[in-house]
Amino acid sequence: MSTKKQPITGSDVPQSHLPFSPGIISGGYLYISGQASVDDKGNIVTDTFEGECRRSFDNLKRIAEAAGTTLDNAVQVRNYVGKQEYLAEFNAIYREYFSAPFPARTTLIGCLGDILKFEVDAVIAL
Repeated sequence: MSTKKQPITGSDVPQSHLPFSPGIISGGYLYISGQASVDDKGNIVTDTFEGECRRSFDNLKRIAEAAGTTLDNAVQVRNYVGKQEYLAEFNAIYREYFSAPFPARTTLIGCLGDILKFEVDAVIAL
């Protein structure tokens, strides 16, 4: 059985210097690669935690919209939070992008090193 993969591209989709697609459609789902605080060309934009978190979620949203769906259809979201002290702020911002019934979620803390404060990836139904 062959599964087709359709990459998501376009002027509204953040690009990367690394060898991965921002998003891939396959089997009725959109799989979005990790999105961080980057500009349209894939350059890291350092900011406050709030700024980086919002930019990352906005990049996720842009990819979903380019694929013809929205974050309302997210079935799984994985979050990577730089420090424990950001967790309450993260949860408040998360509620602005996702609502009940919330997608399945994993949140890892302290796994990003020194450059990024936040990263997110997702699986979204089409």
